[in-house]
Amino acid sequence: MNQAWDLVDLQVFCLAARRGSFVGAATELGISPAYVTKRIAGLERALGVTLFHRTTRRVLISEAGEAAYAWARRVLDTAGEWHAQGTAIDGALAGTLRIATSLRLGRNHLSPILARLSDQHPALEVWLELVDRRIDLLDEGFDIDIRMGEVSEPHLIAHPILPSVRVLCAAPAYLARRGAPRQLADLAQHDCLLFRERHQSFGVWRLEGPRGPETVKVTGTLGSNHSDVVNHMALAGKGIVLLSSWDVDEQLRNGSLVRVLPDYRQSADVWAVTAARAQQSPKLRHCLSFLVDELRAGPNALRTFTT
Repeated sequence: MNQAWDLVDLQVFCLAARRGSFVGAATELGISPAYVTKRIAGLERALGVTLFHRTTRRVLISEAGEAAYAWARRVLDTAGEWHAQGTAIDGALAGTLRIATSLRLGRNHLSPILARLSDQHPALEVWLELVDRRIDLLDEGFDIDIRMGEVSEPHLIAHPILPSVRVLCAAPAYLARRGAPRQLADLAQHDCLLFRERHQSFGVWRLEGPRGPETVKVTGTLGSNHSDVVNHMALAGKGIVLLSSWDVDEQLRNGSLVRVLPDYRQSADVWAVTAARAQQSPKLRHCLSFLVDELRAGPNALRTFTT
């Protein structure tokens, strides 16, 4: 096997594999699709395998490519940690940091926090990806996922940030027009603003109340996979919404939204999730600690409640 490959080849290959597209990899890297094709073709010659099956419309990773992807990720992770160990001696962090979270949390809270982290460590390359689904840290190459709700994957480590809940809210105008529900089952007769937050079931609300866990099937003519959208719909008096306490704290304080059925809530603790290798990485340990501290008590902290 010809060993004429370098880390750039592996980085390009892994990104193309995650994206399932040479064009997508080129766009994210800021290079031409032709250059991506050239680097991957060179890697295939060096490894002596076909990494992708190409058609006129798409590329599909091959069986050999899947094995090569796992190997390439280990090589890149090892190289990154070696570099991080060296830079940690003088307190300066370098290398890449890939973080995933939901849209509103990322835009309103994490983005200014990461800007301050960059001020402290200008050699650190940070990528923040805002998604509306549960990501696979290892397969998609992320270092940290900031998420709400249970962490069920046994190979991941959950670092608690803040306890929180989702609560039912509506605008005073909606309640004046339709009345307030008196029990959970009444929600089935109301306009409910449907929101699927990453892994949540769509149109089914599972809440904890005075009688323990209960489930209600809700319907409505408006909905979205972004909390901003249903939040604005609720403010416009279009229905009842179920959102995280930190997401509606300010609006509950100023009265533009009010609690509905306040005895009911849905657990939505906030976690920072990493793979086990984060414990051995000075870079990840420092960045994780910074994020947790800032989300708890910094100028862009989450204001949560649990009752």
